[in-house]
Amino acid sequence: MKKLLVALCALALIAIPLFAQGGAETTTAVDDSKPITIEFWTHEDAARQALEEKYIAEYTAQHPNVTINVTRQSAEKLRELVQTAFAAGQGPTFFNLPIENEYQYIEAGRVAPADYATLGFKDAKDLIASYADGMIDAVVYDGDVYGLPLETTNWSIFINKKVFKDAGLDPETDYPKTWEDMVEVSKKIVVRDGDIITRRGFDFRYSYELTYFVPMVEQLGGALDGEKGCVNEEAWVKALQFMKEWGPSGNNLGNPTLTAARKLFNKDNNDIGMCNTGLYQEARILSDNPDFYNSGEWMVVPYPVFEDAVKDVAGCYYGHFYMVNADASKEEQKVAWDIIKYFLLTPGHAEEYLTQVGLIQPTNALMNSETYANMPYSDVFAGDFARSHIVYHEKGATAIQSAINTAIKSVMLQGVEPKDAYKTLQTAVMEILED
Repeated sequence: MKKLLVALCALALIAIPLFAQGGAETTTAVDDSKPITIEFWTHEDAARQALEEKYIAEYTAQHPNVTINVTRQSAEKLRELVQTAFAAGQGPTFFNLPIENEYQYIEAGRVAPADYATLGFKDAKDLIASYADGMIDAVVYDGDVYGLPLETTNWSIFINKKVFKDAGLDPETDYPKTWEDMVEVSKKIVVRDGDIITRRGFDFRYSYELTYFVPMVEQLGGALDGEKGCVNEEAWVKALQFMKEWGPSGNNLGNPTLTAARKLFNKDNNDIGMCNTGLYQEARILSDNPDFYNSGEWMVVPYPVFEDAVKDVAGCYYGHFYMVNADASKEEQKVAWDIIKYFLLTPGHAEEYLTQVGLIQPTNALMNSETYANMPYSDVFAGDFARSHIVYHEKGATAIQSAINTAIKSVMLQGVEPKDAYKTLQTAVMEILED
């Protein structure tokens, strides 16, 4: 992590050409003599789809024997689809998911270690050294690397300045610095028709509790531990109480059943004032609503903390990693790694992913480049990166996230008291960890 922080602080000063870090002479060519079909599963993203369709066309033109079938689903649906497919022994040749959902496939031996020669690296150490310190540690297992990052993402707060102004707020000075501020600002922005919210100030990324909610608990002195579960009952109860008061039975500022805030934000239709999302949102705004993107009526500010926080921690960062099915044939695995190499390590592609899609592939070259430094509000994301850590991704991550989501919905929508919700949650988490 120290290398990453140094890189982030030096963004505006250092420019390094972008190129794959492995030794090109170590690359071994794929066999183009016989037909081969690759199944590639990924999550939906219109801007990334356009870029990857171009890459796929280029790759298959160079390798006419290769057919690449692409399956795209929503992020939530893809998690379920991959899990079901692997359970049936019918997983894709290669795929990507958030690391908290992927790590189980590494532990279970369902994905293959990187083909270093095909990727152009001497060995695992050579590959790891090409990325910012700590950024691919999550996919290093027993000395081997099991994935390459399509993206490494953290969340900050996007603000629609026009919504702030319409509510009589100055976005440059009145934006929330604390979660208590978030409540007060949202009270001024929210509009309701009776009890039905028609405009929200902000709302959470429900179903991504490991990314946004666990850091809130950590700010209050709690933790999620792979052996002890939900550590520090007081912190968890206080965070759950905050969510209860946020929801319909409290201040009625947000609701897990409403349309995701980040999906409304790009429309610029006065329905949402703020959302928590990643740098990739910038490319999506540009794609969905270029007039709004170019209007100057949006901004990004740091991740809030509680007023009485004992730890200054921002939202967790996470990664989507391309991984290859260990059950695929050796020929299929080799071609899959070669496609991944073409996507991610071809000179200039990391820049295109960043500028056209807003995805950060954390090579040393990209993180130290002018391209990254020149992205709007990259300094805000860099600052939040520096006070964050990778999302919990080890034993039971997917199930634990679901259990936390259930606890939050129980206090927000079902009238369960936070203390009772915590006890139920801790019991569920410990059962997951002990299974």
